Amino acid sequence: MEKHRYTGKTKEEAINNAKIDLQELEENLIIKELETTKGGLFKSKKVEIEVIENREVVKEIKDYLNKLLKDLGFTANIEVKTKENIPTYTIFSDNDGLLIGKNGKNLHALSIITGQYIKKEIGKSYKFLIDINAYKEKHEKSLERLAKNIAREVYQTKVEAKLDSMNSYERRIVHNILTNNKKVYTESEGEEPNRYVIIKPKED
Repeated sequence: MEKHRYTGKTKEEAINNAKIDLQELEENLIIKELETTKGGLFKSKKVEIEVIENREVVKEIKDYLNKLLKDLGFTANIEVKTKENIPTYTIFSDNDGLLIGKNGKNLHALSIITGQYIKKEIGKSYKFLIDINAYKEKHEKSLERLAKNIAREVYQTKVEAKLDSMNSYERRIVHNILTNNKKVYTESEGEEPNRYVIIKPKED
């Protein structure tokens, strides 16, 4: 992954120099301020920045995942699609079930390890998604169906329902799907890793 350095009298000037040199929009650049040298009597102020192109980061994550999977003994292909500036890496392997793990635990771990690696490389968190053979997409739809069905039961019986423990990503899906529901509302309770969602009826 190529890292570029630029200087200017101000940060804005340094960024502008990067944009001109790389022929890229600022939104497609990851910028980190390295050093500011104060000006003196015969010396002007200088700001130095480090710049990485977003496409370089997208490629670096794919390369890292390929190496990691190979080291773990998996044969895999990775497809990358970007939606709303967030890259999604879909892995197709010779053992999807093992890579996903029980309730997606191995997939979650893979995302955390990759996230920590890229944060160390670029000096900040970077938003991306990893999926395995559309597991997340199917899982999301399954959670949405579950949430809607239980919400219907809760409304009809007026008895709150406690769902199984879920990770933060899964709880967010349930909260989001029912956030505008006029008949029930949701709350998270418990401590990690056993935090769960409760669906409660709204007062008439």
